[in-house]
Amino acid sequence: MAQKETRDEQEKSPLFSVFPADFVSIGANYLGACANVQNELFGEWQEINQRWFSRLSAEANLGSELASHLTSVRSVPDAMTACQEWSSRRFQMMAEDSQHLLADAQKLAETSTRVFSNGWQSKKPSVKI
Repeated sequence: MAQKETRDEQEKSPLFSVFPADFVSIGANYLGACANVQNELFGEWQEINQRWFSRLSAEANLGSELASHLTSVRSVPDAMTACQEWSSRRFQMMAEDSQHLLADAQKLAETSTRVFSNGWQSKKPSVKI
């Protein structure tokens, strides 16, 4: 009987009546915010992944063109010219890759900062009794 009274007293107390509803509200807000963060960051990663895949494809095509060109040359000077053109283009692509890498890192950092500073992490839930 003492347990029943204790349980009845808990149900009547303001802490018990406010606490579960606040937890549900806070939990729903955090789950929604987590889903938004994941969706936005996933979209960013998908875009970056697509760009890098196209860069890898371009590098493979460049190598294929070099191999094709080298098989068709008839002299050493022509082969040297083909290799110089390939290396020149390859170094240009490496410079572009480094710029893309920095731009992608900056974009991810900006997105993460914006998403996490939008109140998702900084505001602590407060429960008033």
